[in-house]
Amino acid sequence: MAAITLRINGSERKVDVAPETPLLWVLRDTLELTGTKFGCGVGLCGACTVHVDGAPVRSCSTPVSQAAAKNITTIEGLTAKGLHPLQQAWIEEQVPQCGYCQTGQIMAAAALLAKNPQPSDDQITQAMSGNLCRCGTYDRIRRAIHRAGGAR
Repeated sequence: MAAITLRINGSERKVDVAPETPLLWVLRDTLELTGTKFGCGVGLCGACTVHVDGAPVRSCSTPVSQAAAKNITTIEGLTAKGLHPLQQAWIEEQVPQCGYCQTGQIMAAAALLAKNPQPSDDQITQAMSGNLCRCGTYDRIRRAIHRAGGAR
């Protein structure tokens, strides 16, 4: 075990965990930030996506030691108050069906919009390609991203 300081959603949190523990399990089990979901466990589906220094990363395959002293944002910290524009667009476009992948989808989309507020369809496809949706709501996701970016 090691004492590790994490900057999560704007606050410093100290945890005493093994350095190789996946960030996902520290978030969910140690810090009780359960918005980040477990999907595949090998970084392929994107359900566990969080931001580390603004970049979308798979928390299931990121050792907590690699996130130490970096700014981590989870779905709980995406906005300080109310709904993030993406969350509102998700509702308006009726994106979720089962909803399990949605946290990772929104986090990946937020990282895209932070870099490119009005992405093209191709840019959305490229940025979102690593996030799988078993329900197949990809067209709704694309519309929601455009809506949140102000393209509609």
